[in-house]
Parts: sequence; C-alpha cells; structure tokens
Amino acid sequence: MPETAPLDPEDAKIAALARSALARTGAAEGAAVRDTDGRTYSGATVSLDSLALTALQAAIAAAVASGATGVEAAAVASESGEVDAPSLAAVRELGPTAPVLVLDQRGELSDVLHTAG
Repeated sequence: MPETAPLDPEDAKIAALARSALARTGAAEGAAVRDTDGRTYSGATVSLDSLALTALQAAIAAAVASGATGVEAAAVASESGEVDAPSLAAVRELGPTAPVLVLDQRGELSDVLHTAG
C-alpha cells in the first residue's frame, strides 16, 4: 500500500533519478540509491550475453565502485511495479533497513519496502 505522506526532498530526488534512468534507457527498470554520505547513483537493467543485472543491482554496483559502504535509501521504477528478491538482496547487503521506494513507470509511488523479505 502506498504511503500517503509526500516524499521528503532526498527521497523525491532518488525517485526522480530512478524514473529518469527508466525513461532515458528504455530498459525494463530504472533505479537509484543514496549512500550514507548522501551521494546518489542510478542504474538501469543490463541485459548482455555476458552480464545481466537488475536496475537496483546496477545502481548498487555503481555505489560500491565509487566507494560507498552503506545505503540509506533506494528507489526502483518499472512497469511491473515490483522488486525481485535479487534486487532487494543487493540493497539489503549495504542497507539492511533502507527503505526501497517502488514506483510505476510514470514515477508514481506504489509501495515502500521497509524490511527484508
């Protein structure tokens, strides 16, 4: 069930980045994460013969590659409006309690996942 309160400005920023990654790439998903230092990273679905990543995995990989050691929030935008287990696991490894904002392809909030599972 979506939260009724408007997103705070920092969460709105990663929601917009996730939606932008989706729109810019035409991929199945777009995602963004905010690390514990406040830096943001975005990613989109990667579908290569040699590599497959969900958008959240790609965003987490970008964060880790830039030196992030923790994640305080994440957002994913997709047509399905769902987050699969491998994507959630990538977020949970760096941010066990980080909220994951789930957005539809228009960028409308459809859910917020607060805990693993």
